Amino acid sequence: MMKLGNAEWTWGARTYIMGIINVTPDSFSADGLVAPEGDHIAAALAQAQRFANQGADMLDVGGESTRPGAAPVTHEEELRRVVPVVAALARTQSLPISVDTYHAKVAEAALDAGAHLINDIWGLRTPEGGWNDALAELVADRGVPIVLMHNRRAQPSVGALGGHYQDITYADLLGEVIAGLRERVAYAQARGIPHERIIVDPGIGFGKTPAQNLELVRRMIELRAIRLPLLIGASRKSFIGLPLGLPPHERDEGTAAITALAVAAGADIVRVHNVQMNLRAARVADAVWRR
Repeated sequence: MMKLGNAEWTWGARTYIMGIINVTPDSFSADGLVAPEGDHIAAALAQAQRFANQGADMLDVGGESTRPGAAPVTHEEELRRVVPVVAALARTQSLPISVDTYHAKVAEAALDAGAHLINDIWGLRTPEGGWNDALAELVADRGVPIVLMHNRRAQPSVGALGGHYQDITYADLLGEVIAGLRERVAYAQARGIPHERIIVDPGIGFGKTPAQNLELVRRMIELRAIRLPLLIGASRKSFIGLPLGLPPHERDEGTAAITALAVAAGADIVRVHNVQMNLRAARVADAVWRR
């Protein structure tokens, strides 16, 4: 069980739905809410309310696009995008709020504004390969949960259907992903983050080729060996679009298929753009697989 804001999540009872709120101008999924002539706070509030009405369990707010080939943004710009949205959501929504960041300054300001969980795409690593001591210390001091994701630096390839990675070698894909996650978990615990506040994410779409992403999905059940709550974030990614020949905004049915497979493999949370479709897929899969 994990307490998130006013909610208590019981692992294994059902699949929880994390709705994505991209407060960026350049999201790969065509749903970025930052525009030159627009109010991204109002747009985020409207999207959050729609997600809440559709049955989402959590909102995940991100202010920096992490698509392959995306340019990084400054801490100041990420703060400007994220913190007012988190503050507004905390005033108007009862759902737990996650913040998708690996910057300690952004995480601290977001927690001060009302966030409940940190979703770190580098899993307490830095993009350069070191350990993110500042973020680990913050999470431990605040007593909040964290999502630790597996990631690997790689050269992106951007084509007509979006970005992906083509040239990455794993001697043992699942073995290396599991080992990398265990290493991150051990570091987090050594820095004072207890086991019961850690969620793991294999990083589908991050530092893996399209074929490796498909293999990761096919063998997801092996990730249960880590014995921690499992988050799967595959929504609208290029490994779904390439077999279909479809752009990101037309990949929701493919995403729902991955959601059903993730539930069958024991996933606890799915992070998605289309809450309603994936919630329905998850509920049917829950009825089949969970007792």
